[in-house]
Amino acid sequence: MKHLVIAGCGDLGVALGQRMLEQGWQVSGLRRDPSVLPEGFGRIAADLTDAQRPADWPARVDYLVYCPAAGRRDADLYRRLYVEGLQHVLGWLRDSRQPPRHLLQVSSTAVYGQSAGEWVTENSAALADTPTAPVLIEAEDVALRSGIPASVVRLGGIYGPGRTRLIEQVRNGLHVPDQPVQYTNRIHRDDAAGLLAHLLLQADKRELLAPCYLGVDDEPAPLHEVAQWLAERLGVALLDEGVTANRVGSKRCSNALARESGWVPQYPSYREGYSSMLG
Repeated sequence: MKHLVIAGCGDLGVALGQRMLEQGWQVSGLRRDPSVLPEGFGRIAADLTDAQRPADWPARVDYLVYCPAAGRRDADLYRRLYVEGLQHVLGWLRDSRQPPRHLLQVSSTAVYGQSAGEWVTENSAALADTPTAPVLIEAEDVALRSGIPASVVRLGGIYGPGRTRLIEQVRNGLHVPDQPVQYTNRIHRDDAAGLLAHLLLQADKRELLAPCYLGVDDEPAPLHEVAQWLAERLGVALLDEGVTANRVGSKRCSNALARESGWVPQYPSYREGYSSMLG
């Protein structure tokens, strides 16, 4: 039985783990309080910012997914969690002397700084001028230079169950200018988990994975269009002035490479995804 360890096993990790349990895999989730993990998960109690190897670290890890969530955009926190935390886990793997078959490191499309509506692929320059983007790139480099077969998955903005920020902003009154056009890139939580599961299954079939994939839906969309669609569904109106959504950049991320690997999103655009949430 294949053993998957999900380091930083929050909402996304749980959704992934449940999919892999259905595939007959053994799944262990690592988090500070693993008691909240669903039935069927192995539980590893650990703080990723602590170099001390957990007492219940498994002797064998076939696959590792590293997907912690910082909770706030702070460069020092990002470094402790994404760079040093990954280094800690890689050290624990070296101690066990049984390297995984593959490592998936979850990153973000926020590493791209394009702002004029350009199409972005895995090969586009990742030079976002934010305090956290260089830290994410450094963490990706740690994964790709780990000596373990590894792939980075740069996810767009995740929405879905429990991730209703834009819905609430529109419901409470939001001003979204239609000019200049501000493209946004998103992926439903279930599609993000589905992509990670797909890549794990591909790796288990000995398929050669690319070093990087973009995890987004099929349709990068202007924020004004998304907000207007939500407003109509909610029966409210967007404001002519007032509070605006806080977004940086304007780029269109392509999921062509992920789709070429055989992955198909359940929610190909914001319309299907938000419809599933609104009922």
